[in-house]
Amino acid sequence: MTLVARRLAQALPLLLLISVVVFALLHAAPGGPLAIFLENPNVRPEDIERLRRSLGLDRPLPVQYAAWLKGFVTGDWGYSFADGRPVTVRMGERLPATLELILASLVLALTAAIPAGVLAAARRRGWFDRGVTLVSLAGISLPAFWFGLLLQLLLAISLGWLPSSGRTSVLGGDTLDRLRHLVLPATVLATVHAAVWTRYMRSSMLTQLAQRYVLAAHGRGIPPRRVTFRHALRNALLPLATIVFLDAAIMVSGAVVTESVFAWPGLGGLFTEALARRDYSVLMAFLMLSSTAVILLNLAADLSYRLLDPRVRE
Repeated sequence: MTLVARRLAQALPLLLLISVVVFALLHAAPGGPLAIFLENPNVRPEDIERLRRSLGLDRPLPVQYAAWLKGFVTGDWGYSFADGRPVTVRMGERLPATLELILASLVLALTAAIPAGVLAAARRRGWFDRGVTLVSLAGISLPAFWFGLLLQLLLAISLGWLPSSGRTSVLGGDTLDRLRHLVLPATVLATVHAAVWTRYMRSSMLTQLAQRYVLAAHGRGIPPRRVTFRHALRNALLPLATIVFLDAAIMVSGAVVTESVFAWPGLGGLFTEALARRDYSVLMAFLMLSSTAVILLNLAADLSYRLLDPRVRE
């Protein structure tokens, strides 16, 4: 059995277990989709009971889970309790914005982390290395919501250089307008990951620069720049590739905070709305898609490692 087949076979029971735990936790939490009606004195108890029956909330919890699982597997993810539209439609409307934000953040983070980590390792204990270490530690320590609010106050409100929220202007906009709206949320989301990846890149490069093949290359008179960027860098990228694939899935959960701060119309905002309304159908779909993304990107990390390093191939 190939690696892909083995991992997929292992993923199915794991996803089933995750769905059971998440379903039970959501229904065990206080409140529910009808909580907003319970606080309204104009809504009669018989109306609440009718709504509960129409939503299927009067059935035993195992029956509700079995119905949800059957629908989820067959592609029927149910309807949102908030507006009655299909969950697939609501998530399909928000998915492009989240993918746009994550891809832009990945590009920014990698563009900053790889050169900074390589140069910091090549100039170990120099002023550049100390500066990169200080900035990386600051980036790791910064709360995303605080950093986002700070950039809004400075660059959007005080200086007026960039829009403070949204994906486009009220009346719509061209590509430049969309890029200007993307700068702040992508910068916030990329900063935290770039800080971590820079530390990984520096550590990996230091390990490679201390290997015997690098010392032998220096002994043969090969220029240091060529040794660093042609020989050591390729091997140093292997651990980083694994971390990037794993963090790409975690970015979806990290985007929840960033999208809330900048009113970005992505899946993070939809998750926040669904959580406030206890919209079980949307919450289950979001959490299961996030879990699936983590598993698939974990598999992609293993495959990339095997592709880049022939020593781990079977």
